[in-house]
Amino acid sequence: MARTKQTRASAVPGAGTMFALRAIGLVILARWLFSMGEMAPLTALQAMASSPWACINLVFLFLLIFLPGAKPRAERPFHPLPQWLRQALRLFAFLGLLFAVWSVGAFVWAAGWRRAFNTVAATNGWLIAAPTLYAVVVWICRPRALWRTNIAARRFAIGRFAISIDAVTRTAIVWAESRKLGQYDARELSLRWLDVASGGSGVRRAMPSVASVDLPGAQPATVPPVANGHATLERAGVGGLLRPKVELMWDSPAAAGHNRQTVFRTPLSSEGDRVAARALDASLRQA
Repeated sequence: MARTKQTRASAVPGAGTMFALRAIGLVILARWLFSMGEMAPLTALQAMASSPWACINLVFLFLLIFLPGAKPRAERPFHPLPQWLRQALRLFAFLGLLFAVWSVGAFVWAAGWRRAFNTVAATNGWLIAAPTLYAVVVWICRPRALWRTNIAARRFAIGRFAISIDAVTRTAIVWAESRKLGQYDARELSLRWLDVASGGSGVRRAMPSVASVDLPGAQPATVPPVANGHATLERAGVGGLLRPKVELMWDSPAAAGHNRQTVFRTPLSSEGDRVAARALDASLRQA
């Protein structure tokens, strides 16, 4: 009798993010309780009640450990947290990072480097670990797209925006992080490239050039040249101070009074954004 092969169940995308956030919250809570344990219980409660920062930290730890409303979902691999929870954690973690850096900096300035090193050793490196943990929470909750670019599946990520195109129904869904901006007819969407050489005011439409993206049955999608003869993306290469920007435009003849509406505008800050923008331009032309 044939035996079925046992396979390990893969974790749902986003579960690792929730585990990391809860682990950070438990570490901060354990260290905080350890510090409070050196005081009398009544004195510790009075100190917490009289400190606004302690109240803020309690709310931050509650959100970080329990993660209300968070749920890992395969269709949202980078956003298992609700939008409000992600923004709240990012705000509280940023405030905690500023407070930790200011406290450590003031202590080093007043006590000197030698005493500061001795204190770091006595606290098992907590003076360095605390700001690092807050910085990690800020980095995990940073604005990002809903998914990575997958050209074969017609899913694109540019900055914090995500676009999915259905080739059968010819519809496109646009997301800003985990918030849905709307559903559009893909034939009514177009990508415009802003001319960063003129301060972002001028716009050049895509013209045939050497930079293109290969998609089955798609017309060549290119990068618009600027006035000096160089492509916008080539101008903002490695080490460039100016970053090219793109606009996703919606031009619907049926929407009276809402023609030529900007869906989003975002800079192309990485090579992945530039590749995704060229691929999105090709897919919209194909639709």
